[in-house]
Amino acid sequence: MQHIVVLGGGSAGWLTAGLIAAEHPNLTVTLIESPNIATIGVGEGTWPSMRNTLKRIGINELEFLKRCDASFKQGSKFIGWRTAEVNDSYYHPFMVPEGYVQTNLHYAWQTLAKEQPFAAAVNVQASVCDKQLAPKQASTPEYAAVTNYGYHLDAAKFAELLAQHCCTSLGVNRVLDEVVNVTSSDNGDIKALTTQEHGDIDGDLFIDCSGIRSRLLGEHYQVPMQPKADVLANDRALGVQIAVTDPMSEIESTTLATAQRAGWIWQIGLPNRLGIGYTYASQYETEASARQVLENYLSQSHNLSAQAIAELMIRPLSFTPGYRQQFWKNNCVAVGMAAGFIEPLEASALAMVELSASMLSEQMPVDRDHMQALAQRFNSRFQYRWERVIEFLKLHYVLSQRNEPYWLAQRARESIPPRLLQQLQLWQYQPPSRFDFVENEEIFSSASYQYVLYGMGFNTLVDASSALNHPQAAQHFIALNKKKMASFNAGLPSNRDLLRTLLKTKTKETNL
Repeated sequence: MQHIVVLGGGSAGWLTAGLIAAEHPNLTVTLIESPNIATIGVGEGTWPSMRNTLKRIGINELEFLKRCDASFKQGSKFIGWRTAEVNDSYYHPFMVPEGYVQTNLHYAWQTLAKEQPFAAAVNVQASVCDKQLAPKQASTPEYAAVTNYGYHLDAAKFAELLAQHCCTSLGVNRVLDEVVNVTSSDNGDIKALTTQEHGDIDGDLFIDCSGIRSRLLGEHYQVPMQPKADVLANDRALGVQIAVTDPMSEIESTTLATAQRAGWIWQIGLPNRLGIGYTYASQYETEASARQVLENYLSQSHNLSAQAIAELMIRPLSFTPGYRQQFWKNNCVAVGMAAGFIEPLEASALAMVELSASMLSEQMPVDRDHMQALAQRFNSRFQYRWERVIEFLKLHYVLSQRNEPYWLAQRARESIPPRLLQQLQLWQYQPPSRFDFVENEEIFSSASYQYVLYGMGFNTLVDASSALNHPQAAQHFIALNKKKMASFNAGLPSNRDLLRTLLKTKTKETNL
């Protein structure tokens, strides 16, 4: 391997190019980016793993926060998913519960703190998020955390920052041009990409980050999609951005996901704007009616007038939920939306980009024979990961008690993956545990499943005789959580205050 060619910019292309260039300085990395295709910008929420990715690439956290108008994300809050009644909400925080591997926390919750929501009883982060608090203090080192966190960010500005850093600090060659042809070798590998202005660009490994179009894996190699509309029905979205007019307003610590009659509305808080969108199933909602749902939300939740709403630019997006049957074919591997796309619930899109780029960088093939073996492993690993993401997202729907046609269809037995059905049957008798998810780098841990299950009101048998209960340990961890909650609530600044302090520090350093 000498020359890696990445087709497509955006977060997927630049994260992949940056990670490979940072960790393989002996390789030449070229990124071809169309000057006429804008970033879609759906992926504006990250997992905590993004902190490590940015460190590996060599980006300063303060610079990232400033350049990308970023804020801190500590999980997701689901509103109206269970019954749509007042106070119907629960948290999926990023932190695992206190004492998670030492005792059965479901038993502890049911016997010692049943009056509280599950997340609040076993995890301090639910309270931190309730109060829009930050995940650390100003004195905490960059990328370090008091409570686990990822980010909310401006996807377009994030791609710009990555591009600048990759080109100026990591030596990535950027080619702004249109690809007009793909030239193949006798063995079916891609030999070169022909561009309008720069001619042929040869390479040894081609990474397809061309988005939904999937220019190389989908169009050139004709790798079909594995459709998943029968499991996850949402295939449309409407997105909009609204300015934050009050510079002192609090910034949410979570992504808000508010259930609607045929989908759900996301809300992502940045220091200077909100990113809001409605993802829905076209089988149950027309674009016109979906627009009305979104406009009603803007009016009721943000007091926007009809005139103000009419002036907003609401962008539609259509997609086919699913993933490619292969992700790595010959000397071409797809990353990001070129590999697949499903609704942005739980911010899995950028996480899958990170996992793909990381596996490529850590297991970069030495030659063509090595590539063949790695491709088989990559395909197997990411098929597993896509299936686990789909099952976890489906879990959010199958326990709902809402009675609109969309919600009834979402929990129909035939739409639930067999593995998830088996797990749900098992979880009636015991809570999700590490025995249910045994792969390294599981997409979602059993703790995440517990947050959703018990946030949605799922009932697991309380077995007082289980050897896993450890009553004394349960009392200790429930009490420890209460103690930490009081300490964190008193000692952590708000998201807004921490960002203001950090960015003020960054401004002073720049002026010096």
